Amino acid sequence: MIKNYLKIAWRNLIKNRASSFINIGGLAVGMSVAMLIGLWIWDELSFNKYHQNYDNIAQVMQNLTSNGTASTYKVIPLPLGAELHKNYHNDFKAIVMSSWSASHTLSVGEKKITSSGSFMEADAPSMFTLKMIKGTGTGLADPSSVLLSNSLSKKLFGDADPINKIIKLDGKNGLKVIGVYSDLPENTTLHQREIYFIGSWEYYTTNILSKSNLTDWGENDAQLFVQLAEHANMARISEKIRNIKLNHIDKSDLKYKPQLFLQPMNKWHLYAQFKNGINTGGKIQYVWLFGMIGLFVLLLACINFMNLSTARSEKRAKEVGIRKAIGSGRRQLIKQFYGESLMVAVFAFVIALFAVKLTLPFFNEIANKSIVILWTNPAFWIIGISFSLFTGVIAGSYPALYLSSFQPVKVLKGSFKAGRFAALPRKVLVVLQFSVSAVLIIGTIIVFKQIQFAKNRPVGYSRDGLVNIEMTTNDLHKQFKAMRANMLNAGVVTEVAESSDPVTDHSDNMRGLKWKGKDPDMSDDFAMVGVSPEYGKTVGWQFNDGRDFSSAYLTDSSGIILNEAAVQYMGLKNPVGEIVKIWNNKDYRVIGVVKNIVMDSPYDPAKQTIYYISKDAGNFLMLRINPKVSAHNALTKIEAICKTYSPSVPFAYHFADDEYTKKFADEEYIGKLASIFASLAIFISCIGLFGMASFMAEQRTKEIGVRKVLGATVLGLWTLLSADFVKLVIISLLIAIPTAWYFMHSWLQTYNFHVELSWWVFAATAFGAIIITLLTVSYQSIKAALTNPINSLKTE
Repeated sequence: MIKNYLKIAWRNLIKNRASSFINIGGLAVGMSVAMLIGLWIWDELSFNKYHQNYDNIAQVMQNLTSNGTASTYKVIPLPLGAELHKNYHNDFKAIVMSSWSASHTLSVGEKKITSSGSFMEADAPSMFTLKMIKGTGTGLADPSSVLLSNSLSKKLFGDADPINKIIKLDGKNGLKVIGVYSDLPENTTLHQREIYFIGSWEYYTTNILSKSNLTDWGENDAQLFVQLAEHANMARISEKIRNIKLNHIDKSDLKYKPQLFLQPMNKWHLYAQFKNGINTGGKIQYVWLFGMIGLFVLLLACINFMNLSTARSEKRAKEVGIRKAIGSGRRQLIKQFYGESLMVAVFAFVIALFAVKLTLPFFNEIANKSIVILWTNPAFWIIGISFSLFTGVIAGSYPALYLSSFQPVKVLKGSFKAGRFAALPRKVLVVLQFSVSAVLIIGTIIVFKQIQFAKNRPVGYSRDGLVNIEMTTNDLHKQFKAMRANMLNAGVVTEVAESSDPVTDHSDNMRGLKWKGKDPDMSDDFAMVGVSPEYGKTVGWQFNDGRDFSSAYLTDSSGIILNEAAVQYMGLKNPVGEIVKIWNNKDYRVIGVVKNIVMDSPYDPAKQTIYYISKDAGNFLMLRINPKVSAHNALTKIEAICKTYSPSVPFAYHFADDEYTKKFADEEYIGKLASIFASLAIFISCIGLFGMASFMAEQRTKEIGVRKVLGATVLGLWTLLSADFVKLVIISLLIAIPTAWYFMHSWLQTYNFHVELSWWVFAATAFGAIIITLLTVSYQSIKAALTNPINSLKTE
């Protein structure tokens, strides 16, 4: 019997090839999109689960209040680690102080590479459950020890055994390799922070950090990770440690009201956004967004499947009548219709699997991930197969339950009518389809408009040809003047400068400054950037008032330049010439005011920033390539000059323009994926319209023939057949436009700088949807209108 059901189902698919293709193809596309989005969501939700102690690991963070607004920081004071070790050890299984990931030069013999890594306390390998390939992870208490990732080990040693080999760090100290660990997966925070080696915390505090910072509760220089003791409560311990820093700082810092708290590892990735000290979410909004898109696109495909299945099933009423007349029971007919529907759904699922396999590399490139199909995961197969069965059952319910109830006498006499409202469910589903598609289109356009709006925001400097080089040793800094002269004489640069930070970021903050008119109760907070006198000419900043730094003025060593945000923050009406007390009440005179430079997020207001001359600003070289020289030739000569003064350091550079573009990475890939999914949603909707138009034209064949005989024109018939679908699309737009406005308006409010919602976006979407509808249904409408009425009016 089952064989017979399958045979009949296959014959029906072959008989109606076009309908079958639309049915299976549309459903397969929807399943493919849902599968891709599901795999992406799975990757996001499994972030950091590589670590076995995932549920018990947290990072100690702090909130600092400035003028009534709390800001959240991952940096903590160095003495905090010792305090937790001493007085709170019963609450934690492990406590690990860690430096920020930074680039260093690693050399073995003549081989030199630049790689980034961190320095951590000895419990780090066990806390993060690093998988050791060679050696051990238990020796980080030794200040001369280092752990290497497998990829870094191969770069330095090839296939040779690196254990107990010596690596020179930044051309100075030798570190002994005690272990090699497997590279961390891409969906881990430590991988994102580019930690490719782990050195000893004791080495870091002895050789890199200032000794005074070890006991200074006011300086924030490190990160602190903890693993809670068994059965410990995260919220309770977070409350317990809240006021540790507050109890150790000077009275002058009490107004900042520092409060410590634990941020669980399960929130590091998806819940990393804080506003006024409160965790407001983060990338979890994109998980919800794509989850909704995936469900909606799948829903569109299912709507097509159900629409076409039910439409075609009405043509099989006589088949049902004949089957019943020769003895078929209703139960047999129900099984037959369900079987056909399930066969189509399973075919679509198999095709979707192949489609996902083919498109996954392209998807990974856009999403910047390494997602794979979860072939061995039972949940993947359970969800996929269950959905296929569910879709088949839902789509097959109408013909199975409704048609099987017909009385054969009425059907075979031709007295059966589908009813006035038989097409109403299909119309409702078409409206739902285009409503979803229109919302996706509007959302995609607004996302791209927001990205472009932020990109066009004035950045306060010239990005063209601006290059930054991170200096991992002091070689270039010590010989800066000679190196600068060589580069200028070579004609490859127009200017060279040093700075403590790249122009696209900042790392140092300062509080407790004093100036005329400052409110005594004000808790101030400034970004501090140390530069050499040539910095302004190099980056091309723009002055509102005063002058630039100059080597000709010895007094500029105690001069500062403010940005616009700092002037407004300080309430200075005539800032040039004002005295600001910084660093132990030392006087600094304001010599100039520049336009705001966008260093942080391009969607946030510029932070109040102070630029000062620093003899120790040797972290970065800023170069302006001569526009008369090609970038390739210039960089080749610049590399040669750098090698002259620092032969042990590999040459690595970054264009400021590229670094700035990275700030839009999240929004851009969200926009790209959304545009792809919106296009597929429209495609699926059009497939459904095409199928429905074909069915409707076939249903009205005799009506069209009669109208042609009575003088109807092709244009008139085209208008008649297209009008029904245009009405449905207009109704869907009336639903979609206010819905899209509400959601996109709410989304834009999460940005301080955002584009305004323009009426033309909604008008263009409406116009485009109507044009697409007309183009989709026109083929079938015109084909039906051109049909010879003689053929249309022939008896069956």
